[in-house]
Amino acid sequence: MKRITFVLSVVMALALLLSACAKPAPTEAPPAPEVPAATEAPVVTEAPAAPEEVTLVVWDQFYRDVESEVMETLNAEFEAAHPGVKIERVVKTLDDLKVTLKLALAQEDGPDVAQVNQGRSDMGAMVQADLLLPLNDYAAAYKWDERFSSSVASRNSFTPDGVTFGQGNLYGVSPTAEVVGVFYNKTIMDANGWTLPTTFDEFQTLLAGIKDAGMTPISFGSLDGWNAIHEFSAVQHLLVSLDYINDFVYGVNNVTFDTPENQEAARVMQDWVDKGYFSPDFAGIGYDDSNKLFKAGVGGVLTITGSWLAGELVGDTDQEFGFFLLPANPGHTRLAIGGVGIPFSIRKTTTKADLAAEYLDWMTSPRAAELWANAGMLPAMPLPEGYVAEGNPLFNDTLIAWDTINSENAVGHYIDWATPTFYDTIVAELQKLFGKIITPAEFTKAVEVDYAAFLAGN
Repeated sequence: MKRITFVLSVVMALALLLSACAKPAPTEAPPAPEVPAATEAPVVTEAPAAPEEVTLVVWDQFYRDVESEVMETLNAEFEAAHPGVKIERVVKTLDDLKVTLKLALAQEDGPDVAQVNQGRSDMGAMVQADLLLPLNDYAAAYKWDERFSSSVASRNSFTPDGVTFGQGNLYGVSPTAEVVGVFYNKTIMDANGWTLPTTFDEFQTLLAGIKDAGMTPISFGSLDGWNAIHEFSAVQHLLVSLDYINDFVYGVNNVTFDTPENQEAARVMQDWVDKGYFSPDFAGIGYDDSNKLFKAGVGGVLTITGSWLAGELVGDTDQEFGFFLLPANPGHTRLAIGGVGIPFSIRKTTTKADLAAEYLDWMTSPRAAELWANAGMLPAMPLPEGYVAEGNPLFNDTLIAWDTINSENAVGHYIDWATPTFYDTIVAELQKLFGKIITPAEFTKAVEVDYAAFLAGN
């Protein structure tokens, strides 16, 4: 019995052992624990390199408050659109610019971009010295011909030798347009019942009426020299033809300065001096000081100058101002000194020509036009579509004047462009003329010496 029991025990033990060794029935395996996949150590990358800093040195002559604000805004927006670019702005007066720029452009560290006064004495001389970069290729790339007419572009053009003015290469683009006319104190005019003249004779009658009322007719200071040119040639432009002015400034067709028309304009200047139509002691008054007095309503009822003054006359005054073109007498063509403002040019030896060209494009963009218009200054390039100058009747007066001379093909010239030395010559002779040291005939003869010598040598 024990043996059977033993055998059964052995059998059962073997069965259990075989059962333990047998492959279990397939069942769903529990999910294996996730083992992180082997990865490489993360690559340490450097932060993107900051754009290389580039400094673009720009000289401009927009030193008056309103003009300077526009430039500061445009420069800041250009920098924001060009990370790493810094505009180093150097502000000059026009006289300082004329004296220092030519030498500065000859230096390796000179300005990359600078405003260069048109005409032979400045732009022409700098082209002749091979200091300015021709802009024709950039003009084509940026389609500047869609912003500026050929007539406007010609005022910033010279042949490569700097000899022929008004044709050849483009050497500058202008951000503003200009027209010289008469600003008037509307507050005083309305209070006295004076109306705007429609002929030059009526204008002179208005001057007499203002003087008789015990006021100064024309706010004027000739200390700076250049604005005396505008005073004289504003009247001159009412007596000559557009062909004459074009021929004279561009140096073609053998015209002369010693003409009866120019002598008559000079006679008018001395007549106004004799009658006390200018500010007392005008020879010792600067242009800006004269304008401050005019703005305050104490310097004169009228002032003859360019549309660029409009922005300075808006705000910070209890006076209201308007602007009109100096009218011509019947039988004469009403021309007005005008055109485009001092252009931006590029130094020929700059290593940043492409960036400088982008800067010129920005300075003549619709955005720039909008900012200049908002500041009360005429832009040379088209305004953004739909732009309206709201609440600024003085600016609208200057805009109407500019549109008028454009539509009438009556845009004259700054006559000091005529020869490389003409500016210095006519400023000196006008000082003598206004000081009654020389006669109108002596004035035109002395100026003609400079002009004839240039034609002979050209």
